[in-house]
Amino acid sequence: MPSDPLEIRVRGRIDADVPCPRSKGFSNRALILAALARGQSRLSGILRSDDTERMLEGLRAFGAGISWEGDCAMVRGLAGAPEMPKREIYVGGSGTAARFLCALAGLGTRAALSGDARMRERPMEDLAEALRQLGVEVETTRGCLPLRISGGRIRGGRVVMRGGVSSQFLSALMMALPCAEQETVILVPDDLTSKSYADMTISMMEDFGCRVENRGYKEFFVPRGVYQARDYAVEGDAANAAYFFAAAAVTGGRVRVTGLRPRTRQGEIQFVEALERMGCSASRGPDWIEVSGGRLQGIDIDMNNLPDAAQTLAVVAAFAQGPTIVRHVENLRLKETDRIAAVSAELRKLGCAVEEAPDGFKITPGPLHGACIETYHDHRMAMSFAVAGLALRGVRINDPACVNKTFPDFFAALERLR
Repeated sequence: MPSDPLEIRVRGRIDADVPCPRSKGFSNRALILAALARGQSRLSGILRSDDTERMLEGLRAFGAGISWEGDCAMVRGLAGAPEMPKREIYVGGSGTAARFLCALAGLGTRAALSGDARMRERPMEDLAEALRQLGVEVETTRGCLPLRISGGRIRGGRVVMRGGVSSQFLSALMMALPCAEQETVILVPDDLTSKSYADMTISMMEDFGCRVENRGYKEFFVPRGVYQARDYAVEGDAANAAYFFAAAAVTGGRVRVTGLRPRTRQGEIQFVEALERMGCSASRGPDWIEVSGGRLQGIDIDMNNLPDAAQTLAVVAAFAQGPTIVRHVENLRLKETDRIAAVSAELRKLGCAVEEAPDGFKITPGPLHGACIETYHDHRMAMSFAVAGLALRGVRINDPACVNKTFPDFFAALERLR
């Protein structure tokens, strides 16, 4: 049931230091890799949220031993040989859990995966087809969940996989492939979207002992190997840090996010550069980034490599002089909601003129006013538009509890900004 609306308290110029939020993407990748490894891994900094809880439940169903020692997840790996689940695995609205567990299930198990209403609309077919090419028997429901794997095992060899819909398919397959029967070459015939997420996956696979050769994002060579258990510290989340940088931008204040490396492979780190283009100033240290607000100007930007920051940039654009155009984020229509349509509708409520395009939107600021923001069960809609309420009176967020998907403490962290 949706939670009660929350009105955001307007602030003056924010001046704050904020620890970097934890990362769903890094956490779920680390959990999969540790579960496929030989031995016991100790993972520190794992995010505790709805999405990661779905992943933990799924990995336990495949036989991974998972316990907690304080803040650390202790994962007893399966050495590449998951067990047969005794029940259907429910992933809720977690796309990473659905895709990553589907590929893991192709390592010789029989399994059924289901999800919530929106997850039953989000695509799975490109991954399912790749698994079929590699010898796994997979049946989807009109290309989506529910999904059933009824036999076979990932052989390896050569496989063609489209990359234009979601990079999660590629990441899911790559992480399972070292455990295949032979080395594999993945051929990507189109333009891979969100390449930074593939880079993140390849880097983490190497951290756990398996190297991937990326041949210009058109071919990926994955040799057979054995993941090695290890102590691993999970990076903070650049996409969730972006809300605090945006807070500095819209209030004309200063925010330093600590525990975030400027040289991270996360594409959303480029959000800081986008704010600099819009008129903010930024400084960087070994493990921190600081943004100070300035006179904001609209920009024209390709956000294909940082799609999870597109809604946040759209909200900042509402406070700029002149139009902002966001391009090449067509896969936003396949996320927790159609994010292009949702952002456009809610910015219009605040007073902006918004033109939708198939792959993005054009935002022309107007006289702004408060409004009740619909979140569409999408955590990033809630968090992005909450930023607007820091500088605009009367912004109320419907169903604020939807942030539990990836950032349960978001509104408490926002309230601490001064």
